[in-house]
Amino acid sequence: MKRIYLFCSAGMSTSMLASNMQEVADKHKLPFEVQAFPDGKIGEIIAERHPDVILLGPQIKFRYNDISSQYADTGIPIAVINAADYGMMNGEKVLKAAVKLLKGKDKGDGDVR
Repeated sequence: MKRIYLFCSAGMSTSMLASNMQEVADKHKLPFEVQAFPDGKIGEIIAERHPDVILLGPQIKFRYNDISSQYADTGIPIAVINAADYGMMNGEKVLKAAVKLLKGKDKGDGDVR
């Protein structure tokens, strides 16, 4: 099972998106675990749960460079969720973007679409 973890300032609004993404994954019988957490727990979550992809909420986009630099040695792809997809709570599009990151088709440098 691949772990796709979303992070934002408090983990609240991102929880709704994670839930939508999980519904899409379940509907298509995809082996994904999608969860949301507050950004202050990134280090702890990486150490304990070993995510396969990390997506940052648009509200913490300003932290992308610091976070990706700090955890570069983990090899985990890190990207920022596209603001329009986030605002529309488009779980399917964000899940597709996460799958692209998993497959290495997107470098994760900034917004994922």
